[in-house]
Amino acid sequence: MTNSGESWLEAGGKVVAKTPAESGQEPATLETPVSTSARAPSVIKLVKNYVARVTHARRAPLVALVVDDEEPVRRFVDRVLREGGYQTALAEDGPEAIEVAAALGTFDVLVTDVMMPEMTGDELARRLRQTEPGLRVLYLTGFSDRLFKEKVTLWADEAFLDKPCSVKGLLQAVSMLMFGRLDSPIPPAS
Repeated sequence: MTNSGESWLEAGGKVVAKTPAESGQEPATLETPVSTSARAPSVIKLVKNYVARVTHARRAPLVALVVDDEEPVRRFVDRVLREGGYQTALAEDGPEAIEVAAALGTFDVLVTDVMMPEMTGDELARRLRQTEPGLRVLYLTGFSDRLFKEKVTLWADEAFLDKPCSVKGLLQAVSMLMFGRLDSPIPPAS
């Protein structure tokens, strides 16, 4: 209630939403008047849509490092993720992935086979996390029983997906790992 006794809505209230500032950028702000009209869209819906648009617009494309010693699997994962809106970098094994990661600088998700020659996916993830502690990891495996024999639990930012997997299954697994929900790195066209 305002001092004059009218409700906040009757006084022409507004909602202000701010996104967090990112390095070198000002936070984005949305101010929208609150309407009591039955036809007016929900303020919450307006704010959620705005935040989703701003977040997607300000974020560079998500980058996935795809590591698998089987070329057909590597190409499949690469194609699916690129068509799903991710940028990808590819490596055939752990040592090559470490070189590719160093050249990339930062990236968002490691999608790796578990059983590879020279270095397991788990060892690769451990080594990459020395410089990227928040790195999310999706283990692709045809041997989930071996994964849990050697690695008793998955960390918070880890998931696994059995091979072979479908396009939908792969995109959903990466989305759940990255966003905690089924989402896409590409905002819907307006």
